[in-house]
Amino acid sequence: MFDKILVPTDGSELSTEAALRAVALARTCGAHLTVLLVQDVYPFTGIGSVNADDLQAYVAKARAEGLSAMDPVAQAARGEGLAVETLVVENDKPAHGIVEAAQQSGAKLIAMGSHGRGGIARLILGSVAAEVLALSPVPVLVFK
Repeated sequence: MFDKILVPTDGSELSTEAALRAVALARTCGAHLTVLLVQDVYPFTGIGSVNADDLQAYVAKARAEGLSAMDPVAQAARGEGLAVETLVVENDKPAHGIVEAAQQSGAKLIAMGSHGRGGIARLILGSVAAEVLALSPVPVLVFK
């Protein structure tokens, strides 16, 4: 049933741990794994066409860090003999980037981590996982 699993990661300890749990699930299902990084190329004001050199340096550094964040997950999947690919998409709204990538890749499941924030912290910081749950046309497995 879940022959294609999308695994978003941001390189944090929590998302890497969740992604490695998704690798185990993919092994059980015999699924193809797509490891995803959603990159916001305009994370703050002050860079842009006025400071194009700074923007290019930032984007290059962020992409390199993102790719290195995906490496442990991709290596773990390959070590389990799984088919795996990595994907970087640009979107200033991580949840939208995740859902769009799931649709474009034909994923049957999104497996991701959540900080499990509640109350005021969730209100202020938001929840990417909650937004993905609300937007996704495919099942979402959230690891806390």
